Amino acid sequence: MSTVQEADTSGVQDTAGGRTPVLQGKGMVKTFGRVIGLDGVDLEVYPGEVLAIIGDNGAGKSTLIKCLSGAYALDAGQISLDGHPVTFKKPQEARDAGIETVYQTLAIIPALDIASNLYLAREERRPGPLGSVLRMLDKKGMRDRASSAVQGLGIQTIQNMGQTVETLSGGQRQAVAVARAAAFGSKVVILDEPTAALGVKEGNAVLDMIKRLRDKGLPVILISHNMPHVWEVADRIHIQRLARRAAVITPQSHTMNDGVAIMTGAMTVEGNDATKEAV
Repeated sequence: MSTVQEADTSGVQDTAGGRTPVLQGKGMVKTFGRVIGLDGVDLEVYPGEVLAIIGDNGAGKSTLIKCLSGAYALDAGQISLDGHPVTFKKPQEARDAGIETVYQTLAIIPALDIASNLYLAREERRPGPLGSVLRMLDKKGMRDRASSAVQGLGIQTIQNMGQTVETLSGGQRQAVAVARAAAFGSKVVILDEPTAALGVKEGNAVLDMIKRLRDKGLPVILISHNMPHVWEVADRIHIQRLARRAAVITPQSHTMNDGVAIMTGAMTVEGNDATKEAV
């Protein structure tokens, strides 16, 4: 097993200097019977950054994001949002707090149009008695706001918000899911393998959307197996191994080969533990 020297720890100094993570997990533990999903994992994501999470299959990536998004309840540890402890008992509570998650399944309904998918479970009623008494939906308003959300992400391939999702390509469907997360994710957007099964052109379009979210100051947590994509867009890279955080590195401090080596255990970061970051 080879060893790489620990990189600069300026990220820890930023925290000590008063830079508060938007979303933070400390000592997170999640077990499933005798199977350990998370074993004392720490995580921090700061304003206006892309934090990538990488790791081999079974390293705990999915368990980690499900705990952060309210799908799983922690057995131990603490999650904080803007420096305040929070407890999410279900995904809707995390969504209400401003944490939006786009899973690989996308959770969109092909038979509905784009606007209806963006406002799924958040439908808005028409103003006045038509909405309050007759409970009529504000379909035109939702389409107009959906169009603004899509255009705000620079998505040029989607123009008609009344188009059904089943007529869209894979990349366009991913764009709809990301646009929904961006529209309602006021604190953090979590993307689980957003470029999986996409072609080069569509994958690059999704990466551009991620960069635009970051440029707007919205933190993004990106889970991906695509190392070139991770090294292109990530500001910091959280590496999961055997249910623990093995290291936090950056594309500037470590190469893709280093990242893969840390993932597999062929390389370690000197002095790395659950409280130190290599950034």
